[in-house]
Amino acid sequence: MSLPVIEPVRLEGDRVVLEPIRPDHREGLWEAAQAPEIWKWLVHLTDSRELFDSWVDEGIDSWVEGDRKCFVTCSRKSGQILGSTSFLSYRPADDVVEIGYTWLNPAAWGTGANVEAKLLMIGHAFAVLGCARVEFKTDARNERSRAALAAIPAQFEGVLRNHMMVFGVGRRDSAYFSVIDSEWPEVRRNLETRLAGGG
Repeated sequence: MSLPVIEPVRLEGDRVVLEPIRPDHREGLWEAAQAPEIWKWLVHLTDSRELFDSWVDEGIDSWVEGDRKCFVTCSRKSGQILGSTSFLSYRPADDVVEIGYTWLNPAAWGTGANVEAKLLMIGHAFAVLGCARVEFKTDARNERSRAALAAIPAQFEGVLRNHMMVFGVGRRDSAYFSVIDSEWPEVRRNLETRLAGGG
């Protein structure tokens, strides 16, 4: 019996559209990535164009094979590329998936773009992938990311110390959060309420 896979799918909201990454997204992503504050706690993808292009190529290949399934976050109104997010660490035997590798141009911060992207992805994980758990991790020092996850609300589960090395950042502790299937109806209502109020 074959296990479920994450199929390429376009996820549409009122503010954003999440599209499986394609070669023609490359230049728009590069333009959106040109803000140093994006990369304070993330792999420094813009240290070189070669590194960034390698990341884009890996994202494109991810839909053929690999652990990560990379999306491009676009403004629904203008079509402008705002950033990227991914499903990763999918364990269909356990009904678990992670949402991560998320970044947005600062112009999209506070607009509801991230809130709606999370609504679309968490909803897809539970309704289509049949997940029982959706998890998130972030640098334990990244207060902005931790606050955004707590506001979903995702449950804070603790910190894994000296968890991983991040290029350009160094060794980090990782803070883990999750939403489980029984919590999803309340979480969905909260995200929808936030979007109705402007994000």
